[in-house]
Amino acid sequence: MKEPKDKRTKEYKEWKANYDNASKGLGDTIAKITKATGIHQAVKFVAGEDCGCEARQETLNKAFKYYNPKCLTESEYNYLDKWFTKPAQRIKAAEQKALRKIYNRVFNKKSEMTSCASCLRHLQNDLKKLFEAYGN
Repeated sequence: MKEPKDKRTKEYKEWKANYDNASKGLGDTIAKITKATGIHQAVKFVAGEDCGCEARQETLNKAFKYYNPKCLTESEYNYLDKWFTKPAQRIKAAEQKALRKIYNRVFNKKSEMTSCASCLRHLQNDLKKLFEAYGN
């Protein structure tokens, strides 16, 4: 769901709560399941307060991250809108730089300039999926 524009509305507050509570990775999902089923309390009772659950949760989150892109800014959205309305056969260096800047920020990546066609296609496909999600 797209982020509501007015941050004072109930709709935004509900969206923000859902976004903040969303699992970042497998560790968060397992933690939610163990708390809901009571396993978490049983482990704390047996192993004590420092059972190592938080460390395992963090390790699993890093190893198995979920696809949680950040929201596009208005200028990024406008750039991608122009980009995807005019299909290009070749990507100029300045265009690749702009697309990579958006891609790296939104997906929290560190990809660099490349001449690899399949790498660029992958980058464009990921951005297009995210951009099209804003239309829904």
